[in-house]
Amino acid sequence: MTESCVAEPTNSVIEESPTESIPATEEAACTHLEDFLRMDRIPHIWCPGCGIGTSVNSFLRAVIDSKIPQNKLCIVSGIGCTGRVAGYINVDSFHTTHGRAIPFATGLKLANPELMVVVYSGDGDLTAIGGNHLVHAARRNIDIKVICVNNFIYSMTGGQAAPTTPAGTIASTTPYGYFENQLNLPQFLEACGAVYIARWTTFHVRQIQKAVCECFKKKGFTFIEVIAPCPTLYGRRNEYRTGLDEMKMFKEKSKIKNNIDTREATLIPGQEIVVGKFVDRERPNFLDSMDEHYGRVLGDAYKPYTGAIA
Repeated sequence: MTESCVAEPTNSVIEESPTESIPATEEAACTHLEDFLRMDRIPHIWCPGCGIGTSVNSFLRAVIDSKIPQNKLCIVSGIGCTGRVAGYINVDSFHTTHGRAIPFATGLKLANPELMVVVYSGDGDLTAIGGNHLVHAARRNIDIKVICVNNFIYSMTGGQAAPTTPAGTIASTTPYGYFENQLNLPQFLEACGAVYIARWTTFHVRQIQKAVCECFKKKGFTFIEVIAPCPTLYGRRNEYRTGLDEMKMFKEKSKIKNNIDTREATLIPGQEIVVGKFVDRERPNFLDSMDEHYGRVLGDAYKPYTGAIA
């Protein structure tokens, strides 16, 4: 189901790949997974049974299907296990500070609107320390694609509880069980204004791939939640000894319910995990709204925004 697709960790903040003058045509798009991977950095740091590599596999297959040229794709991540994705994909990529992936991505998109800017990070990074940025990027409808790998806890930093941790979960900071309300990400992002919202597990590899393809075609803020196993720090504390045990649970407990009220998108591991495409709507994105506003106010004196660089 999965392929080994990443590599040795790096401490650099900005990962740059050579950007030759490749025209943004279908002929310029790469057709093999290896073209989009930094093969010299294999083996990767992710634990056996981790679901992040599976999500990357689906993502890169969507990039190939969508014929996205390497010099037009940028990956931005924050801190955490999923944050290492930026260092393994062979495009211009940015491994940013904790919780700050979205403002970095916003700057990239505003500087050069022609870029396909993807934020690829974890639930702790995006929804906890980065939650404020998540809110306002969705509200503004910034044209970036956000992939949130949700393994229910902070994994890299020791298995602490997060806003996405389900009630009753044993974590390093909740040895007697988590008692707070879990954040329903689809409902939250719909209220904030995202134009596309989907949730799948790493069992649903084809659905993830299709969702990413749909996001590439969509103008505005899009969000895909990918539920993934963490056998090392979540699973072993919560009756799932291996990543395969968690994957079996995903298979048995997932219920596909497309286009439902996001308040009904329940996420209770071991009981029910509602997956599907929940939101697909249209509204003006940030740059279109800006052009419309200043064009109306300033008239012919205003020229449509094309970015800070060509």
